[in-house]
Amino acid sequence: MNVTLWIVQIILAAGFVYSGWMKTVGIESSKKTWAWVNDVPKSLVVWIGIAELLGALGLVLPWALNMAPVLTPIAAIALAAVALSGMLFHIRRTEYREIGVNIFFVVLALIVAIGRL
Repeated sequence: MNVTLWIVQIILAAGFVYSGWMKTVGIESSKKTWAWVNDVPKSLVVWIGIAELLGALGLVLPWALNMAPVLTPIAAIALAAVALSGMLFHIRRTEYREIGVNIFFVVLALIVAIGRL
């Protein structure tokens, strides 16, 4: 079970690192990739990206370093909330094509949260 959780944590962290990186460092290219980025304030996009990057670190580092490992499920729950918020945002904008990624991340984050609690 531990190996499976690590695989899920790494996949989830990689997805949020990519997404967070695109929203912070690669904001110009994310405007071309995601239409919604053009419709919300840049500061909000960057804020979401920073939260995703910090959450990705929280998924891996506390458990790997055995320093406050309780932070790993907390980070997973927080990232599930971020992905769920994104899903609701896309539903509101009728961007149904984007919802699958959000559902995938919510499910993975909940697997990590439950497995690590």
